[in-house]
Amino acid sequence: MSWNPPHTNGLWHAAVLGLMLCIGISAGCASTKIEGRIGLVDPTRLLNDSNAGKKAKDTLTTFSKSRQALIEMDEKELRRMEEDFVKQASVLSPAAKGEREQVFRRRMAEYQQKAGELNREVQEKQKDVLDGFRDKVEIVVGKVAKRHGLQVVIDKGKGGPAIYGEPELDITNEVIEEFNREYP
Repeated sequence: MSWNPPHTNGLWHAAVLGLMLCIGISAGCASTKIEGRIGLVDPTRLLNDSNAGKKAKDTLTTFSKSRQALIEMDEKELRRMEEDFVKQASVLSPAAKGEREQVFRRRMAEYQQKAGELNREVQEKQKDVLDGFRDKVEIVVGKVAKRHGLQVVIDKGKGGPAIYGEPELDITNEVIEEFNREYP
């Protein structure tokens, strides 16, 4: 017969794991002191101030603008169709009006589908470009962290896990310099 703990959430598992580690290490758990060096980095500044970040943003802007231009062409066509229909509505027979309305609705549905597809393309491109940039960031941050003997580097950007950090822990400027040397 096995016992199932009443709380199977992550906190319960972490507590059990911590207890097991202490038991497994024996008395070493109580006497081990972990000292670490921590660094902070602002990924938004890396994106905005590094050469590779600027190139990534330019790539995304160019791609987005090209997709937006396609959408705007279709919007103009739809507006022209609507204006023509309004101008001619009074002289069209009910059958011709119905046919024009049907053509317009079909064209509008095609436009909406195309806009959705282009939006997905932009989102996929954004994900690909930013993932590639993030990969480069991890490599460069790792090099700078090792040079300083840091064990952990924490995101200090808005929404990141760091709420406060002493300014001397911030390695962002050095990471940008290294980034620009490696990815000119």
